[in-house]
Amino acid sequence: MQLTEAEQAAMHRALALGETARGRTSPNPPVGAVVLDEDGTLAGEGVTAPAGGPHAEVVALAAAGAAARGGTAVVTLEPCAHTGRTGPCTEALIAAGIAKVIYAVDDPNPLAAGGSDALREAGVTVVAGVNAIEAASGALRAWLHAVSSARPFVTWKYAATLDGRVAAVDLTARWISSAVSRADAHALRAVVDAIVVGSGTVLADDPQLTVRDGDDKPVEHQPLRVVLDRRHRVPQSAQVFDNAAETLVLDTAVPRFALKALFDRGVRHLLLEGGPTLAGAFIEARCVDEVIAYLAPTLLGDGPSALGHAGVGSLDEAVTLDVDSVSRLGEDIKVVARPVWAEQTAGER
Repeated sequence: MQLTEAEQAAMHRALALGETARGRTSPNPPVGAVVLDEDGTLAGEGVTAPAGGPHAEVVALAAAGAAARGGTAVVTLEPCAHTGRTGPCTEALIAAGIAKVIYAVDDPNPLAAGGSDALREAGVTVVAGVNAIEAASGALRAWLHAVSSARPFVTWKYAATLDGRVAAVDLTARWISSAVSRADAHALRAVVDAIVVGSGTVLADDPQLTVRDGDDKPVEHQPLRVVLDRRHRVPQSAQVFDNAAETLVLDTAVPRFALKALFDRGVRHLLLEGGPTLAGAFIEARCVDEVIAYLAPTLLGDGPSALGHAGVGSLDEAVTLDVDSVSRLGEDIKVVARPVWAEQTAGER
């Protein structure tokens, strides 16, 4: 079914709204919704609230009020048909008198799926798959992966010199990347659910692991800080235990155990910021879904490399990356890539 110009614009707006909710809705998905009145005029819009709050459709319907009757709801994800902390969005749409629902991506969660069928049974016209690729590769990407794989989507982020060193021989590392790159890294922290490091990183660098603004002050919304500390080496005086954000210490060095614990806690997008050893363990376990590298135009020669032992013994076993983008940040180069694991198809990555 061909969309009207107003409906297509509403989907673009819904996608943009979903982006604003990244890192703030888990375990719920970051969804954007727009309600058009019967004449195709914008009547209301909304995004999914933090867990326990209303979903995007309900927020948009509340903003639209009576203007929703006979109108169209445009949503980035198939409206849910189950009762969790909140009621089914399908019932809210039907009760509001919505005549047509347009959405981008089917809900892969078996507990919530079936919303489109419920809407059709109630006489609502449903159009599915609109801008599906854009939606699935945008704000919903990590959530869709997490629901399908039962573990958080993992982004490994690191800063290194052009020859791959994360510190000099004397272990000095501040600052390898530029101020522009560091600001970009803080923007990345702002849209994930949790940041994980190993005890070695905490002992060596004493990072705070918070999101900070241009004045180097912590912002209001902070991701969960996670420390893998199997040997209980991290002292309570470490900055990760300050009151700037919540911190979770996991008594394990096994990535899959840690990921299961974090998924059960509601984490859907995890940022890996640990050192070479932890990064190598995640790569060896094939638990990295995205790599973001900030490469500085500097050469050190010696010093620790970005990646430690990763279970690669020969060139044939090397991890291949699909490069999504390469951009310039100040004097640095930012590379975003996806590991291509041999047993996975493109749709499972």
